[in-house]
Amino acid sequence: MSTLAIPRIVKIPLEAQAANALRDAIVSGAVPAGKRVTELEISQQMNLSRATVRTALRELEKEGLLKLVPYTGWMVISLSATDVWELYTLRSAVERLAAQLLAKSMDSERADRLNAAYEKLTEACRGGNVNRIADADFLLHKTIVELTDHVRLASQYRLIEQQIRIYIHSSDALIPDSGTTLEQHWPIVEAILAGDADESGRLSEEHNLTEGEKLFEHLRQREEQEQDEPKPVAAKRKRKRRVQLR
Repeated sequence: MSTLAIPRIVKIPLEAQAANALRDAIVSGAVPAGKRVTELEISQQMNLSRATVRTALRELEKEGLLKLVPYTGWMVISLSATDVWELYTLRSAVERLAAQLLAKSMDSERADRLNAAYEKLTEACRGGNVNRIADADFLLHKTIVELTDHVRLASQYRLIEQQIRIYIHSSDALIPDSGTTLEQHWPIVEAILAGDADESGRLSEEHNLTEGEKLFEHLRQREEQEQDEPKPVAAKRKRKRRVQLR
């Protein structure tokens, strides 16, 4: 008897659904950096129990998207210049290795998946939606890591991948047009597809260091400006630009 080509319905626990929704809201900037969130507020908005919401918040804390501040509650992370420096220097090393490993193991199946990820970035850039561009940008980098089939490398990448998503949203916001995003990524993809491990690693590292330095300098200058301002003015400016990181 032939089987019907109908996809299975995957049951996702409420805690995971809540975590997914909150994660997307934080990464996209819908819930801005530095914002205080409460179990009660989220549980009411999502129509979920506080216990379910608490589990979701703990998961996002592990991913580095939230932090529990004593006497204050849950706060959405706000990337500092130091945070960005740590992320882009770490990324440059991890993704250089991933690009090299993938280039050495390139085959037709991996090539198809890599091309598909780049095509998604191309489509997102054509559409012009900044959030979709950033998501497709992250997906391309993550695909390169996953295609290495290096279990421990992928596991380490997952520890910081949600912070990297926020970082990419912030970094892409500094790029003047979507065509530049494609120009930055195609040489890396091309070198990997050609099986050139040395060039793949060099280009991947160069891309992360160059774009990371731009975001680092942007945030460093802003932090210095806020330090020089009178406290009431700096506090007002900080509240006003909370969503500006993405």
